Amino acid sequence: METESSLDAAAAARHARFGRLPDRIQFHEMVEEKVAEPNASGIASYNPEGSWNHFSCLALDLGL
Repeated sequence: METESSLDAAAAARHARFGRLPDRIQFHEMVEEKVAEPNASGIASYNPEGSWNHFSCLALDLGL
């Protein structure tokens, strides 16, 4: 019987110190959707045809 009362006292002390967990945040509260705006300079931010020349390749550098 003493162990139950000491566990209840410990649980009460823990609850008094920490309270309860915060409410869960819903997914729709974490996400904001925006419409993509074109770049101010008019240059596309990603060009799949020209993106190959932005990477260093040792085989290309050696002419292999």
